[in-house]
Amino acid sequence: MPKIKTNSGAKKRFTLTGSGKIKRKHAFKSHILTKKTKKQKRNLTHFSLVATVDEKNVKALLGMK
Repeated sequence: MPKIKTNSGAKKRFTLTGSGKIKRKHAFKSHILTKKTKKQKRNLTHFSLVATVDEKNVKALLGMK
């Protein structure tokens, strides 16, 4: 059987933590920032974890299990 290719869009967007969880960035931080408050933009800066419901799909895109 051939090896499963990693989805190139997913490998740019997700990183794996040491405990095996998947880290992601928040959306809505790239443009049209003038109408967003400072607090909103500040909170979008931080990384977040992928929801447990979506972890299986993201791991499949990354070629894991």
